Amino acid sequence: MRWPRRSSTFRASDGALAIAISGTGTSGMETAVATLARPGARALVVVTGYFGDRLCQMLQRYGATVARVETEWGRACDPSAVERALESQGADVVAMVHADTSTGVLNPVDEVCGIAARHGALTIVDAVTSLGAHPVDVGAWGADIVYSCTQKGLGAPSGLAPIVFSARAGGHAGGSHSFYFDIALLEDYWVRRKYHHTISAPLIYALREALVAVCEEGLEARWQRHHEQHLALAAGLDTMGLSLLPPAAERLWSLNAVVVPNGVDEAAVRKRLLAEFNIEIGAGLGPLAGRIWRVGLMGWGSTATNVLLFLTALKRVLHV
Repeated sequence: MRWPRRSSTFRASDGALAIAISGTGTSGMETAVATLARPGARALVVVTGYFGDRLCQMLQRYGATVARVETEWGRACDPSAVERALESQGADVVAMVHADTSTGVLNPVDEVCGIAARHGALTIVDAVTSLGAHPVDVGAWGADIVYSCTQKGLGAPSGLAPIVFSARAGGHAGGSHSFYFDIALLEDYWVRRKYHHTISAPLIYALREALVAVCEEGLEARWQRHHEQHLALAAGLDTMGLSLLPPAAERLWSLNAVVVPNGVDEAAVRKRLLAEFNIEIGAGLGPLAGRIWRVGLMGWGSTATNVLLFLTALKRVLHV
């Protein structure tokens, strides 16, 4: 079976290790944390939503001392706040979410990774919702560990977590408190075929086919498709008097956070969309519960047909 280069989807630098972890995107998160977090390590986490908070929890479980740089949910992080935090307290690891599905926000990963590198910190980036849908350029960012999932922008079944390690991050392999997520053991398994665990062969074949499809479409064309459908959705919502939560320059293309109008029962709307139109959208999480709908346009679901179907259904349910 001939594979496309897994690292090319991440646009990783030569010498990077790109493998797939058995599990969901959270398994990729834990592999990254298990590789870099040690008891007493100083971690700085950029928290712009639910999954930044999960990074904090996981780093703490592995013994790291965690400091947070937080922003209002629905806004991207301020790189200067990261700079100030590193200047005042330093960090061994800086972790952040690129594309936050809880808020519909896209964070400036390139700037934050550059700041972290200048302060000698290793970086962890969550690209679960951006890989395959937004430009992800691990080499240009200078990121050390970037993980994702298979079921969103790549359009494959869930169950694997693609992850890439820079040569610098690879130097921290070994000594992990986790056996299953020990990158040294996983590298032996993927590169040298030394037994570690039993992987799902059907998921590997599915990922391979998804990567072939990505290559055939072209990464840039795929990103453009996601951007165009996001803009079409935003324009359609605007004609209905609805809006997206983040400012235009900070919006995700693959996950759209729609502000629930005043006086509307958001749960009832979701229930009707599913029952009458077979369309399922997500509810808000954390402080945004009841305040937004989360509309995914990911992978092969990011099409003009789906945008039109959703807008038509929502218009009928809201009677606007």
